[in-house]
Amino acid sequence: MHHRFFSRTKIRNSLAFKVIFSNVLLGLVIISLTGSTLYRQLSDGIRKVKVESSIGETRSAIFNAQYRILVATDEEAATIKKIVEDIVVNPAGVVGESVNGREVALLQTNPGVAGSRNFQRLSNLVLLSSIPSELRKRVQSGKGIEWAYSTISYQDGNYRPGLVVGEKISIPNSGSYEMYLLFNLSNQKATLALLRGALYFSGLALLFLIALLTLLVVRQVVRPVRDAARISEGFTAGDLNRRMEVKGNDEIGRLGHSFNEMAHSLQQQISRLENLSRVQQRFVSDVSHELRTPLTTLRMASEVIYSARDHFDASIARSAELLVAQLDRFEKLLEDLLEVSRFDAEVAVLEIVQFDFANVISRAISDLNLLAQESGTHIELIKSAMPEVISADIRRVERIIRNLLTNAIEYSDGKPIQVTVKTTRSDVAVGVRDHGVGMEEENAYRVFDRFWRADLSRARVRGGTGLGLSISLEDARLHNGELEAWGRPGQGAHFVLTLPRVAGHEIDARVIRLQPVDFPST
Repeated sequence: MHHRFFSRTKIRNSLAFKVIFSNVLLGLVIISLTGSTLYRQLSDGIRKVKVESSIGETRSAIFNAQYRILVATDEEAATIKKIVEDIVVNPAGVVGESVNGREVALLQTNPGVAGSRNFQRLSNLVLLSSIPSELRKRVQSGKGIEWAYSTISYQDGNYRPGLVVGEKISIPNSGSYEMYLLFNLSNQKATLALLRGALYFSGLALLFLIALLTLLVVRQVVRPVRDAARISEGFTAGDLNRRMEVKGNDEIGRLGHSFNEMAHSLQQQISRLENLSRVQQRFVSDVSHELRTPLTTLRMASEVIYSARDHFDASIARSAELLVAQLDRFEKLLEDLLEVSRFDAEVAVLEIVQFDFANVISRAISDLNLLAQESGTHIELIKSAMPEVISADIRRVERIIRNLLTNAIEYSDGKPIQVTVKTTRSDVAVGVRDHGVGMEEENAYRVFDRFWRADLSRARVRGGTGLGLSISLEDARLHNGELEAWGRPGQGAHFVLTLPRVAGHEIDARVIRLQPVDFPST
């Protein structure tokens, strides 16, 4: 089932299929319009010819019949009756030619008139209902020959499509009559059916030819495009050595040459960047490792000096404190650089354990309470009573929380900080909201860039490394989670971390809204 679905999806997304389908559909519309117009004109022409010839024959037949009746006005009624029967039964004598497939009807206009003789006749057991009543009314009005399409019905149950043409005539001493000729249209109907079938067959054959011609043209154009797409997918997968096969010097050939040149240039650029990236990663890693040995020596010496600061002058004691603080910052910077090099080399891995998400946040808040008090701010934790147990890397999650809290304390300007924890069946989230200096809306995406600062003139209070938020974002994405930022100048900032309960699973929804509820919607 999956294979069939994939095949259908692949066919629907094929450029060749779209072009062929579009051309066949357009051809179908054009052929339908042309065929229907041609069929309508031909059928109208056939019907028009039949109507005109039928009117002419009817006019001649009625004229001859009226003449014979008028010539016999002095004869007996039996003679008139014989002439009428001859007209109805043998219309060839009236028209002067063969009348196969043609019926004659002679109907009395006022059959109930007293004293009049009734010569009403219909040939070959034709039913009176074969003649439309509307046509009879028009004929009775005496305006000339009238006609109408009808169905010729017989007493034995048979029926034929027909054309009825009639005119008013008179029989002396018998009143007014209507004479009708009923023409069988079966041959014309068969001709139109044959014509319609020929048009259908021609249309289908033309559609097939259009599809075949389009396929031949598309194969010449789409095949190189398909090869280029397949080779591009290989580039994405890391195969940089594939090239297009070039045949000829036409537009497609020139496209192939250009594509191969582009692929060669890309391969060189990617190789150059890969080498540069490896050199950079190795440099950062080697420098970080090499600096640890002198850093350890410096830390030991600084601790000795720091422990004896009470015996020094005030300026020297302060220098000892600054030395220890800067060594702490330097060590933290080395750790962050090593972590960044792991992310760049894509060798960072998760150590999955189960732990309570809210307890990690509470512990981080407790550890940073002293720093918050020094900044004159207060951290408020808002969480549910239920445990929020997740499967993740506890070290990385705790590092994200600490970085967010430290950042909020540094920029809170002494205003309270709210930490909100929410969970669903599949996701957990924490939002850190401060009401400090905030940031420009367009800078919300740049706070996660390495060493980026919104205000270069503003000195760091605690001297961070500038890599904390960048590492936090990488840690979140390593769990298949997301870290987002919101801020407005003077309104503070809001950072929201969303993680799946099981690392690597997809996030179903954003549990905490990024724009704070205390900020008016725009």
